[in-house]
Amino acid sequence: MNAGTFKTVDIVSLGCSKNLIDSERLMAQLKANNIRVTHDAEKPKGEVVVINTCGFIGDAKEESIETILQFAKLKKKGRIKKLYVMGCLSERYREDLTESIPEVDKFYGKFDWNGIVTELGATYRRDLMSERSVTTPGHYAYLKISEGCNRMCSYCAIPLITGRHTSRPMEEILGEVEKLAKDGVKEIQVIAQDLSSYGTDLYKENKLAELVDKMAQVEGIEWIRLHYAYPAGFPKDLLPVMAKHKNICKYLDLAFQHISDNMLKKMRRKITKEQMVELLKEIREQVPGIHIRTTFIAGHPGETEADFEELKEFIREVKFERLGVFPYSHEEDTYSYKNYEDDVPDDVKQKRADEIMEIQSEISQEINNEKIGKKMRVIIDREEEGGYAGRTEFDSPEVDPEVIIETEKEMKVGEMYEVEITSAEEYDLIAKY
Repeated sequence: MNAGTFKTVDIVSLGCSKNLIDSERLMAQLKANNIRVTHDAEKPKGEVVVINTCGFIGDAKEESIETILQFAKLKKKGRIKKLYVMGCLSERYREDLTESIPEVDKFYGKFDWNGIVTELGATYRRDLMSERSVTTPGHYAYLKISEGCNRMCSYCAIPLITGRHTSRPMEEILGEVEKLAKDGVKEIQVIAQDLSSYGTDLYKENKLAELVDKMAQVEGIEWIRLHYAYPAGFPKDLLPVMAKHKNICKYLDLAFQHISDNMLKKMRRKITKEQMVELLKEIREQVPGIHIRTTFIAGHPGETEADFEELKEFIREVKFERLGVFPYSHEEDTYSYKNYEDDVPDDVKQKRADEIMEIQSEISQEINNEKIGKKMRVIIDREEEGGYAGRTEFDSPEVDPEVIIETEKEMKVGEMYEVEITSAEEYDLIAKY
């Protein structure tokens, strides 16, 4: 088989933005071999389909398996010739999947996907290891600064999939930022499984503040947004850097997961309620106006009604600007799976998650109402009927609210404008230009 045998390869990405970057790197390799590549096409037309899977929690695994089965049917019908699967799900369950879905030609894990290039008769080029074919709109891109996690929280399968935390060299990251800026990217979403540990393996000390400080000095980068930090061991020297640079968004994705000391201990979070409250206070004092995104887990083994009531009261009191919640998923081989009974019924988990989101919707409405009448800078993501949709520095793509701009004037996608907020919904803002 040679590279010319297949004219087009369709890549389907599932799960998080970290997966998306792996897909983008595969796309760059295939394009370098003169193979035409499409990404998440509505109706894939390629002779080869590569599915990049997620294996984080139950719902994500289910979506990945359903997608594989959907394309397996197409292969049976002769609509596609080859089907490959890569990513977190096949890293974790490769043997079981190989046996149960024989229609897949080959399964690859999260770190050996480069074998797909060879499988297609092409040449994997090591000089392009850091190259990506960016699939996001041209004005923003994700940037992964490390891989893996050493935290070993009770509920989390990520360390089982990704292995130990490994930082990318700072020079390599900054080189990628400079290249993205030259390509017209204005907004960088900095991501990792554990942002708070950047540099501790490679440089024997935390280097996140230094890295972000240098990124902020790259010409052309107008927004830098930080995702997936841990409260335990959070590098507080990052805060003055965030306050100093106008192009570092006043935004931080910081996963709390729970607040009662009972649950924090069961979850193996290595931090107490008192320490988390103090950290939150310090962040808001040092970076005035910051919007914090966090996540919580409802129904972890051992969560009592008292624990849950304490969590709800904390959320009401603290008023996070952005918040998500997941019903607990009992994942194989995690500490929880081996040591705890999954003792909170599924309907109770969902009920608790719904209760949290009801509280958060009221908080979000209250915070949004305070923005009415203010002028805010937005980046335009797309044109809509009667106007445009954009985001403020407080909004990350895909997961956060949008600003719906009602205007008859022309605005350009990817450009930044100052708009006036005229009204507010629970999550989205309405503005005029």
